[in-house]
Amino acid sequence: MPDLPWIVPNTPPRDTEVHVFASRFETRSLWGALRFLTRTPAVWRQIGRAPGAYGASLKAQPLRRTFWTLSAWESADALKAFADSGAHRPTARGLASQMRDARFAIWRASSDRLPVHWEEAERRLT
Repeated sequence: MPDLPWIVPNTPPRDTEVHVFASRFETRSLWGALRFLTRTPAVWRQIGRAPGAYGASLKAQPLRRTFWTLSAWESADALKAFADSGAHRPTARGLASQMRDARFAIWRASSDRLPVHWEEAERRLT
């Protein structure tokens, strides 16, 4: 799977605060990476229609068993509602045992700084 470029499901108001979420997942095996890849499309479709989603992107390094996500949200509540519903919830639970490492970062930024650059996400995740 190639990287998925930044999509904008909902355009945020100019110069407003957004909640940015970044994650890095490393699977235990190539089998785990394959499972991550096969479940990605359903979660990606969910993001495309999620209320309060201002953008999302994915970097996939399946042969390294590593995946990075980056998204921006209207609020912490919008992010939580997404994570606890739709395809994301069963996918996250189903893949938990496949993870060797998982890291998360959340911060606030101005909507004028979207899309967030991967360098910023990687810095916050290491």
